[in-house]
Amino acid sequence: MRICAALLCFLMAAALPAAAESPTHIGTGRLFTNDYFGDGRDRWQSGSYVISHLRSPAVWTGAPHEFGVVTEYRLRSSVMASDGQGDAPGDRPYAGTISFGVHSHYGVGTTQSRIGMDVTVTGPQTQVSGFQRRVHELLDMRQARFTDSQLGDGIYFGISAETAEIVQVSDAITMRPFAEAQVGPEDLFRIGADVFFGGGAQSDLMIRDVTTGHLYQGTKRADWSGVSFVIGGDLAFVADSIFLPDTGQGARNDTRGRLRVGARWHGQDNTGIFYGLTYLSPEFANQSEGQITGSLQLNFNF
Repeated sequence: MRICAALLCFLMAAALPAAAESPTHIGTGRLFTNDYFGDGRDRWQSGSYVISHLRSPAVWTGAPHEFGVVTEYRLRSSVMASDGQGDAPGDRPYAGTISFGVHSHYGVGTTQSRIGMDVTVTGPQTQVSGFQRRVHELLDMRQARFTDSQLGDGIYFGISAETAEIVQVSDAITMRPFAEAQVGPEDLFRIGADVFFGGGAQSDLMIRDVTTGHLYQGTKRADWSGVSFVIGGDLAFVADSIFLPDTGQGARNDTRGRLRVGARWHGQDNTGIFYGLTYLSPEFANQSEGQITGSLQLNFNF
């Protein structure tokens, strides 16, 4: 309860500068992901929500900054669950997480980079499983199973970094190859690329979602509006994970693949809608198939 209250206080405090139009607030990014938006199931990478609050001493212009100038404060929650089939848990263990991170976005020329630290809280102390149960009761959905044997209470520190190169193929096509590494709850190295069709990808500060790899908008310049599309994919090499055991039927796979597509409508005054689909390859030994998740971002001003 104390952890959830503290994180809620942070979220409220982070929202205040946005409401007051503080000159140090340059954008807020958010992304909701759930497999009900994809393959219609409630299993494995079941759902996540992330909100990123960005601050800088200067107004965002799309030009790269030095390290430490643009700071992202990130609050994230996620649910990983068994597929709920059968009477005995032989699938991945249920894991509810809440994390808070601080990241710096910086770059030189056409290279954009990010480095930061996150604190991840796991187990019943997060009350994520209870929240999910109440939501499922309200919506008359099937309850997640085996929450009584979920990953235990813990607090984990992690460091992650990413670097990407912005390659302008034409006025309407932008490629973004990237490499990412993280050490903490999961130790892995990832390489991949995204291709954007349409404008906006060059000047917006884009933040990569942990679960799907989709890039969600942290900032948006007002000099472009329209429709854009993105396709992407990546491959991760996994060395360790607190969410999956080393051996047994639920043992983690050493590699993971992701394929994604998405469409975004950019409006004026920082309005917009993004919807994307992601295929996630099996993450553990007895996962019978991959899964498809859906992601949604809404930006509206009232």
